[in-house]
Amino acid sequence: MENNNLYIIWQACKKEDRKAQAALYDYFSKRMLAVCMRYANTTLEAEDILQNGFVKIFTKHHLYDGVGSLEGWIKRIMINVAIETYRKNKEKNTESIEANDACQLTSQIGTDQTAYKDLLALVQQLPLGYRTVFNLYAIEGYTHKEIAEMLDISEGSSKSQLSRARHWLQSKLTKLMH
Repeated sequence: MENNNLYIIWQACKKEDRKAQAALYDYFSKRMLAVCMRYANTTLEAEDILQNGFVKIFTKHHLYDGVGSLEGWIKRIMINVAIETYRKNKEKNTESIEANDACQLTSQIGTDQTAYKDLLALVQQLPLGYRTVFNLYAIEGYTHKEIAEMLDISEGSSKSQLSRARHWLQSKLTKLMH
């Protein structure tokens, strides 16, 4: 879709045009579901995050000031909804997890599509806290300070969870490679 068409659709979305909202959803939903999957425990939970994210996008459209890409803003909404879901589930899931640097892992298993899917499947197996820290740090590029603020944990806890996740993922990768 051209940027001009996307702009027209976004303007119509801001006027609560349901067809435009459906078009925007169709355009972004697959990419945003992939983002949600990185944070969710199940596909169903990822789909819930996606739906809740689009509800926020359509009800809080006035918060997008046009600075930066619309896709970037939508992705940020999805991540925020995923973090809200994490916080709600935090009490249920008290396990901590560790994360690994995405570049290190990718270099260990290669860059082909199958390897990527294998890596994603491993990340999905991480306990919720580890997976969340891993995604925010290694995939989204947040600092430990920012992660600590977002998740209401200490900076040290963020670093510790990342370290443990790296160890966990590396041991799983080692088993897969042998």
